Amino acid sequence: MAKQPEEVKLFRKWSFQNIEVQDLGLKKYVSLSPVFVPHSMGRHEHHRFRKSHVNIVERFINNLMRPGKSAGQKARAISVVRNAFEMIHLQSGRNPIEVLVQAVENSAPSEDTTRIKYGGTAYHMSVDMSPQRRVDIALRLLSEGSRKSTFGNSRTLEECIAEELSLAANNDVKSHAVSKCNEMERIARASR
Repeated sequence: MAKQPEEVKLFRKWSFQNIEVQDLGLKKYVSLSPVFVPHSMGRHEHHRFRKSHVNIVERFINNLMRPGKSAGQKARAISVVRNAFEMIHLQSGRNPIEVLVQAVENSAPSEDTTRIKYGGTAYHMSVDMSPQRRVDIALRLLSEGSRKSTFGNSRTLEECIAEELSLAANNDVKSHAVSKCNEMERIARASR
């Protein structure tokens, strides 16, 4: 009798099945390919736009490794995200991968401004953002908000990540990422 293949679950706990991206523009750029451990060893970096094939959890982990104390410490970043996902699951009872995907959707701005110089004057003009850049900025804002909330605070990075992702998934303006997204879109609307 043949043995059934084991389902691939993140950290052997959370399934990638039944998770869908609701934003149709981002659907192609948020990869939910199943992995046990989110570590592709940089195989994507030699091809243009290949980062959209990297699992969204790994891209979030890579954004946490910004210059500073935790730069380049991927094993530490993976364990921090694993603990944060455990906290999210205990607090809400939801799949943390689904929470991350909703947080990315809610904190991905659709408009931005660019600076145009005409004659001797420079002014800002509203432009639409590409889906790849929307995902990049959303991940950057989520990790930035998580890291900033740990300073001058007794809470751990895991707790701050769990709180930031939960707030952003609920589209709460207390979230750093959602408030920055709203601010970018407001500035873009004002400069149409």
